[in-house]
Amino acid sequence: MSETAVDAPVEMSENAALRISEILKTEPEGSFLRIGVDGGGCSGFTYTYKIETQRDDEDLVLERDGALVLIDPVSLEILRGCRIDFINNLMGRMFKIENPAATASCGCGSSFAV
Repeated sequence: MSETAVDAPVEMSENAALRISEILKTEPEGSFLRIGVDGGGCSGFTYTYKIETQRDDEDLVLERDGALVLIDPVSLEILRGCRIDFINNLMGRMFKIENPAATASCGCGSSFAV
């Protein structure tokens, strides 16, 4: 299932798309950034990021400005309504997922609860 930036169940910001495009330029042709959710971390779940070249038919494919992101169906249930952003400030450079379903997060922001 492929979605454009307008009708996707997960939003990708312009900053995130730019950074993902930069990363994918250094990877083998046909690579994607897979974003997922795993159990673990001090609040229950953690976000995962992997570069992959294989995709499953059930994956959600987000595409914006040359950035390609895959999300598996299980992770999509937790990520639905999220906004994927990339921030660059004095604290560092990192992807940030704004998740309206998260009811709590750890102090460093690397894990969350729903």
